[in-house]
Amino acid sequence: MSTPTLGKDLVGLEPLSAEQILLILDTAEPFKEVSERAIKKVPALRGKTIVNLFFEASTRTRISFEFAEKRLSADTVNVAAAGSSVSKGETLVDTAKNLEAMRIDMVVIRHGASGAAQFLGQRIRSNVINAGDGKHEHPTQGLLDMLTLRDRFKRIKGLKVAICGDILHSRVARSNIWGLTKLGAQVGVCGPASLLPRGVEELGVTILPRIEDAIQWADALNVLRLQLERMEAGFFPSLREYNRVFGVTNERLARAPKDLLILHPGPMNRGVEIDSDVADGPHSVILPQVTNGVAVRMAVLYLLAGGSPEWAHRGADER
Repeated sequence: MSTPTLGKDLVGLEPLSAEQILLILDTAEPFKEVSERAIKKVPALRGKTIVNLFFEASTRTRISFEFAEKRLSADTVNVAAAGSSVSKGETLVDTAKNLEAMRIDMVVIRHGASGAAQFLGQRIRSNVINAGDGKHEHPTQGLLDMLTLRDRFKRIKGLKVAICGDILHSRVARSNIWGLTKLGAQVGVCGPASLLPRGVEELGVTILPRIEDAIQWADALNVLRLQLERMEAGFFPSLREYNRVFGVTNERLARAPKDLLILHPGPMNRGVEIDSDVADGPHSVILPQVTNGVAVRMAVLYLLAGGSPEWAHRGADER
């Protein structure tokens, strides 16, 4: 059986097969070890130039991609829309084509418009990686969440994962739903009815109306940030009320039938969707998620550049 490939771009997890998702997760495993070395580099992408094109503010995702690129020995250029010709009215495609004229190899793009990564990928020759587009997808976040779950449970098939919070505005939720269901997990969504997308059950998820229901049902909770910057008034009465009704607290977790794994993509609104003693507690894997994010992004960059999974799995001495 031939090894699956990713194709030219990574715009989301919805178009990927289960085999392609597993290819990324399996390739990320040996890249974890690179980050533990004294010299945290391999020459896999030496000579490649990667542009990080961020039209929205980001700290975690941008830095994680930068670390991944540098650990693969690529040359990186960061472009923020606020300081680029975009602020003077230049279009997304013109910006990318001008960058491509400088003979770049890959573009990592974050954009406020859903579909921006696919739109760009269809118009330039360079590989395009979606680092979050509007309310559509954030595929590498979904992948690192799955890698973290697999690390702890040694499987994904059959797991019950409840995604809790602001599902409506979350591209992370969509990538997790597509990825987890393709790998055989059961996915539940929990949040105020005003923050659940219309027809979300058509994605094959279970609707859990109360946070107590999610805690009783799940093996793991993926707690999402309230994206207040994308909201107008009226989604819920107040932050205090949201925490009272839907907050993940130690008191609620104490009533769970088993120990739950707690994930959060960050940044957190502490005291709103998650309490600090939960975020910093023994069942939280929020910091391992960050570590796994670098390995997953190394794997995606490497595979899109045509890298062989067998090479990634060789011992450190052969690198």
